[in-house]
Amino acid sequence: MKILLYFEGLSVIGKSGIGRALAHQKRALSSVGIQYTLDPSSEDYDILHVNTYGPNSARMVAKAKRLGKKIIYHAHSTEEDFRNSFVGSNKLAPIVKKWLVHLYSQADCLITPTPYSRELLKSYGLTQPIAAISNGIDLQRYYPNKEKEAAFREYFSLPEEQKVIISVGLFFERKGIIDFVEIARQMPEYTFIWFGDVPMYSIPRNIRKIVKHDHPKNVIFPGYIEGEVIEGGYSAADLFFFPSYEETEGIVVLEALASRQKVLLRDIPVYSGWMKDGCNCYMGRSNQEFITLIKQMTSEQLPDVTEAGFKTAQGKSIMEIGRELKSVYQDMLDEPV
Repeated sequence: MKILLYFEGLSVIGKSGIGRALAHQKRALSSVGIQYTLDPSSEDYDILHVNTYGPNSARMVAKAKRLGKKIIYHAHSTEEDFRNSFVGSNKLAPIVKKWLVHLYSQADCLITPTPYSRELLKSYGLTQPIAAISNGIDLQRYYPNKEKEAAFREYFSLPEEQKVIISVGLFFERKGIIDFVEIARQMPEYTFIWFGDVPMYSIPRNIRKIVKHDHPKNVIFPGYIEGEVIEGGYSAADLFFFPSYEETEGIVVLEALASRQKVLLRDIPVYSGWMKDGCNCYMGRSNQEFITLIKQMTSEQLPDVTEAGFKTAQGKSIMEIGRELKSVYQDMLDEPV
């Protein structure tokens, strides 16, 4: 069995969750002994596994069909999570949905990260098999580490007693960045750090304004940072706060869980079945609820559910994802042509 993993525009979106998903796929396949290639010119493969949605991805699918190859489309994106992102995204969303449905309908099988996103795809009228497989998490990378935690505090010049709230994501309205800043404005005694980046020209003016200058002094936008600073931040912070309005999974949530960090989420449908309020995280629905929960969680007024959160992350380890992908691949190859 050999898989062609295809990813278009890695230099542009490689830092996004989809980019990390590709890295996880490569490790997952290696962990279960599946051979793969990233070479789009290769014809020596059994299954094309496509992660992206541009014109080159469409051409790869057409070529695979001519060669008689099996095709999996990894449905990372939906109309719902395209909205409230880039400039003009809401106007383009219906067109994007039609394009996604066109691409996805070419595949023999779809993979999507959660049961929630699987139901969205079914509501689009897609009828082929759809497997819900997490994007996975590299557990060991996010284990608490004193040296990484020290690097995080040193990078931001944070005294030990300073309470720190972190989030990770692109500068999209749907990620909850407006609420994040407004909550920080009402909690000046905390430092709020939002890791992530996106070209400023690509986002609406109100979001650019927030990121560039219209935020209180206790909010930091350090941009895209990888390595020990952000990995240390996941465990060194007092809370991971992710107020996103729409996700197909949220790899950053898994990263926080693997770090044994306290996690505060917006109560949205994507978490149904794997994240539960008061069991492995806490959830809120409004800014006032979030403010109350932040105070309670950082002052130990609520039960600590981080160990249950860690166990949730364990169930989505790279090796587990490898086994699930292998099962889908094998089922496809066993199907008669």
